[in-house]
Amino acid sequence: MNTVEDGEAAAPLLERRRPEMPELEKTPPEQKQNDAGRPAGRDCSSSARRTLSLLLPVLFVLGLFLVVAARGRAACWAASRTTTTTTTTKTSASISTSAVPPRVSPSKRDDAPAAVNTSKPAPTVLECFQVAQPVLTPQGPTTTTNNSHGRTAEASTPDTAPCTVILMDHIFANSYGAPFVGEYAPPSCSFNRVVMNFTVVSEGRQFDRLALMYLNDTEVWRTSTAEPVVPPGIRWVYLKDMTPYLALWRAPQKIIFDLGNLINDKYTGSFNATLTATFFTADVDGDSDSDGNGGAPFPPSDLIIPISARQSAVNGVSQFTLPKDNATNTLTAFPRNARRAVFSVSANGQADEEFWWSNVLQSDVLAFNATAGPFTGLSPFREVQVYLDGQLVGVQWPFPVIFTGGVVPGLHRPIVGADVFDLREHEIDVTPWLPLLCDGRPHTFSIQVAGLDDVGGSSMSMSSSNSASTATLTKTVAASWYVTGKIFVWLDDDPDAITTGTPPAVSSSSSPSLSIGVTHSVLTNATGANETLQYTVSVARSLTVEGVVHSQAGSRTVTWSQTLSYANQGLVTSFGFDQINNFTIHGQDRAVAAATTGGGGGGGGAPYTYTAAYDFPLFCNTTTNITAQGNMTLWAALDQGLTLQVAGAAVFPTGLEAFTAAVAAGSAAGTAKGNKDAPSSASKTEGGRRFTGGSLLRTRMRGTASFTQTGDGKNSSGFGSSHQVLHFGGLSGAGMLGQTPDIPLYTRNVSAVNQTIVFDEEMLAAGGGGGGGTNAGSSSSTTTTTTVTTAVARPPPGDDVYAQAPLHGGGTGPRLFMGRGGADPAVAVGADAGTPSVAGNVQGAVPNEQMPMGGVLPGSSFLQLRRAYGQAE
Repeated sequence: MNTVEDGEAAAPLLERRRPEMPELEKTPPEQKQNDAGRPAGRDCSSSARRTLSLLLPVLFVLGLFLVVAARGRAACWAASRTTTTTTTTKTSASISTSAVPPRVSPSKRDDAPAAVNTSKPAPTVLECFQVAQPVLTPQGPTTTTNNSHGRTAEASTPDTAPCTVILMDHIFANSYGAPFVGEYAPPSCSFNRVVMNFTVVSEGRQFDRLALMYLNDTEVWRTSTAEPVVPPGIRWVYLKDMTPYLALWRAPQKIIFDLGNLINDKYTGSFNATLTATFFTADVDGDSDSDGNGGAPFPPSDLIIPISARQSAVNGVSQFTLPKDNATNTLTAFPRNARRAVFSVSANGQADEEFWWSNVLQSDVLAFNATAGPFTGLSPFREVQVYLDGQLVGVQWPFPVIFTGGVVPGLHRPIVGADVFDLREHEIDVTPWLPLLCDGRPHTFSIQVAGLDDVGGSSMSMSSSNSASTATLTKTVAASWYVTGKIFVWLDDDPDAITTGTPPAVSSSSSPSLSIGVTHSVLTNATGANETLQYTVSVARSLTVEGVVHSQAGSRTVTWSQTLSYANQGLVTSFGFDQINNFTIHGQDRAVAAATTGGGGGGGGAPYTYTAAYDFPLFCNTTTNITAQGNMTLWAALDQGLTLQVAGAAVFPTGLEAFTAAVAAGSAAGTAKGNKDAPSSASKTEGGRRFTGGSLLRTRMRGTASFTQTGDGKNSSGFGSSHQVLHFGGLSGAGMLGQTPDIPLYTRNVSAVNQTIVFDEEMLAAGGGGGGGTNAGSSSSTTTTTTVTTAVARPPPGDDVYAQAPLHGGGTGPRLFMGRGGADPAVAVGADAGTPSVAGNVQGAVPNEQMPMGGVLPGSSFLQLRRAYGQAE
């Protein structure tokens, strides 16, 4: 990253130091005196006056020339670093600043130009952001982006005025084992929606940190931090729709916010965090009643049951840490009148498991022990499993979140990676299990994380061919995975009703429902040293659970199914110092509930469906060079994507809620009397088109970065560039156009080089929000484009500050930065107390535009891939 000078790393290009302007001294010449202290004689004075009369015009002209020349140089220098902003408006929809609340940099300059002789303008705070689709606020669809790029679509004011509550205002310094604890009381205003605003500032040197928020024992949000820079530091804002937790917001709660951090003489950055919640009302399909078909969500649940360590009574955090904990809860009082239940799991790896996707097969962990050191094993595949009374009810194949210290420390400023500020949870419909859960007996839920262990497979030497091995799912993985769960429960109207039915039939987890394939080979050089490791991993799983549920509304068949596939090509070269990981996760989850028959009245009998289809491709290429003196150079290219299509009865917001005014126009009215799940509209529409296909989110981030560090760990520098494109919209019955939604609602295309945004284009559909809008049903949009033209120089070594240090005992590639400190104090500090054991990380890549996106690339050799990224040997 461009470091300029200490204290100026976050300064915009226009505000960095300008050349000093020479100034002419105008000191009157000293009056000559004779030895007696009296003025000199008349003749000498006349001679001096004649000399000065000749020299003064010459000096005046020379001085004038120097002033003009200096000002001309300063003007040319400033012009070469001019920022050009072009705004194109395609509709009359007005744009205002972010609504909750407006974000103004504390060092933002006035519009008036700076004086020419200004020597050092005040640096500005670096605004970090995650590219994400808008969130519904009282002002309409709202996004949070970097400073001055906040967008809010105009919307009409709700009938009921919103109210905002400060949930937390806290500084996280030495906060391991010391979470923020506060009390929440419901506000006096009426509300059916809740949105949180999380604003953080930080400066100095610090690792990225994981944070978990709880209401009592229930985890409600998981986020992470950006890595700060030298003063004036960084700032970020994230808006989070918290409407799914209405059942909790309507009652007093204990708020526990756990953000573990360490402060010492080397790592100085604290996190000053403010968390507010805005409560308001909005007419959104699904908030009151919905059938869960098409784009309509399900109404918020009546009850939320935590599956956690349940430590809020002692002001503790309630996460399970695997594998050391037993992530199990036994429920003794599950509500017997439940009509629908969805299990949500939240899980991510930390410490040795943060970069699980870069692991090798267990049989190859010591392949490069003599050169690069041991690798982490149990394969680059992970599965999060949810069990009920020992029976598998569903799985999650986690998205590989790359935190703001991940891979190489040059690409997360100011654009952070997908899901970094909002780690996504996974839904598993357990409604088919209600006949069991509602029988009045205790039942146990548990969460496990599995990898792959290749059994008896030995690597081949002196060969370029692959050897096939067998592999099985493990019962455990390395430290650490942080997991919690919760069950969203919808209840029948009659509290005395008892749900019964037929126990579900479950497909077994053995072949052909689970298929695993691995190959690996090791190539040695002439001396017998292992030089290259190549491996492949493929996994396919299908799971189906079907049961008959008898509730107050009648009987119906409910089915939960999952179909997933995973394919990975891995390559380790240069005796273990260079690595390529190239894989894709694809999955589809589906819940189908038929309409009830033969019921005794009451609501909840309408049919519903839920579908989530997702793709997680990732390509990561890292090279490592460590000299005999310990000086390290790391380079990486990263290409990561996320595609998520959600339709029907989702628990969590799909994103379409933010455009409620635009999509509600022309929809048919009619909530069936007495039917809690009857549709409030035939389907969501925009401009007369139906969102029968739900929502589609597709984003891709690419970048390259380099990092250097001296052997003593005291000096480091880096450089990075990244580019991200996000498309979000609705899907009609026609599906999508190419790989974008056929009803576009929000698009952003942004590029950054060396901590500076160099291009930013954002499109937001007009209308929507707050239950109505003046542009409802309009297909117009507003596009704003910002282009920055500047020359960017590679920073001199040691000028920038990164929170990195080499891994104790060696290491290469992504694993070089493992264990720098997650929520586990045991891995947060090194052997010397108070010193973090390893370092931060980063992401990014700007690979060839023609390169296919992630996944296993048919017909492409690893050498071709390396050449495409400019790293061929």
